[in-house]
Amino acid sequence: MEVLFNCKLSQLMGGGTVRSLACKCVFLLVAVLILRALLVPPSPGFGGVEWSNLGYIRNNPPSFGYGVRQDKFLEVPQIVWGLNNQKIAFARACLTAKMLNRTLLMPSLSASLFYKEIDLLQPISFDKVFQFDKFNALCSRFVHLGRYSDLSNRTRVIEMQKGSGRKWTVERDLDQLTQHSKGEVDDHEVIRIVGKNPFLWHDHWPVKDYAKVFECLVLIDEIGQEADRVVSRIRAIGREIRSNSESVELENDKSSFEPLPYVAVHMRVEIDWMIHCKKLEQRLSTNQICSSKKEIMERVGNIKGLKTPLVVYLAVADKLLQNSSILEGWEEGFLPYEKKKLGVDGIYKKYPYLIQSAIDYEVCLRADTFVGNSFSTFSSLIVLERTQKMIRMGVNNMCGTDVRWPSYAYNIAGESNAPMRWVTNMSHSSLQEISYGTNHISC
Repeated sequence: MEVLFNCKLSQLMGGGTVRSLACKCVFLLVAVLILRALLVPPSPGFGGVEWSNLGYIRNNPPSFGYGVRQDKFLEVPQIVWGLNNQKIAFARACLTAKMLNRTLLMPSLSASLFYKEIDLLQPISFDKVFQFDKFNALCSRFVHLGRYSDLSNRTRVIEMQKGSGRKWTVERDLDQLTQHSKGEVDDHEVIRIVGKNPFLWHDHWPVKDYAKVFECLVLIDEIGQEADRVVSRIRAIGREIRSNSESVELENDKSSFEPLPYVAVHMRVEIDWMIHCKKLEQRLSTNQICSSKKEIMERVGNIKGLKTPLVVYLAVADKLLQNSSILEGWEEGFLPYEKKKLGVDGIYKKYPYLIQSAIDYEVCLRADTFVGNSFSTFSSLIVLERTQKMIRMGVNNMCGTDVRWPSYAYNIAGESNAPMRWVTNMSHSSLQEISYGTNHISC
């Protein structure tokens, strides 16, 4: 302030040129500082406070440009069960690490499908299924995945026992996480969660947060290319069928070079599923979970707007089928193909269950029309990703008749006994309905 006063006084008394030049420099510096204060907000990465749906988390200086600490880690139990149960469990572990402002140590997935025989589980590294670096790039500043080689001292570990039973409420679980995000506990380099697998943990995060994690899961090139081969085979058969059809002339039509549409049906008619769904219907007092082969075929055949002849890909666990009658009884123009008839069963046989399921998931995800069961986690996550895709494309009326990538639930009857249109409600506060199924679908 004294410098500014002297500058004004110098101007009044006719000060020299040197003095005047110095004053101009001072005024310019002050102006720059004022503009900087007004236009540049304080950085939240250095002692700032970032608000989330669970309150606030005080940020430490981010490492390598990420929004979560990379010098503090969370370790979780091996992730088990079906592919999509594992994807949900992985996302829940990521969001737990995010709440604790920690990097998630790359967990082990399960290649085999055993629910009770823990000794028979075949562990498989996350980066043998999904792209590690791609995940961190896509989820930058949201969640972060680390390797055990990133640890500086493996002895600085504290264990956190996950509670169980009816007395272990959502509130108690959230309080436990909060207590482990501060104080002496937070000083440990690694927090190791022990107990039940992450799919069974309480859920504290909205659907949109899970969707962000799922979008970052990209199959490794080898598996993605196998899915490409299956989809190409489906479309090639569809093109051949259309070209031989008297009702469609493709010789001089540009559409003959475009990918032909196909329908993917996640056909849950395996013996283990039918036993499970019957018990679930009794417990929930409903008849909208199980669907017979006949019912699925009839409802798919009643979908309006499908142009026939049309390839219908049946995603089904072949080993659990009692017979091959799923290929019989379809409406005229609906041509069903499963892995063997399609000639791609050799692709699937090369891999364990988890990879087979990942290929089928990708084939269903890319289908022009998808039909599944709203009580199946596999079907539910496909519809979630397809809904997210429509949102990204700016689709407003996702339940409209001319929507691209429509999805249906065959276990719920819609208009004219067609399957009910299905989109995911992205505003839900938890993943409960997707994890365990529902007959309350948005359309």
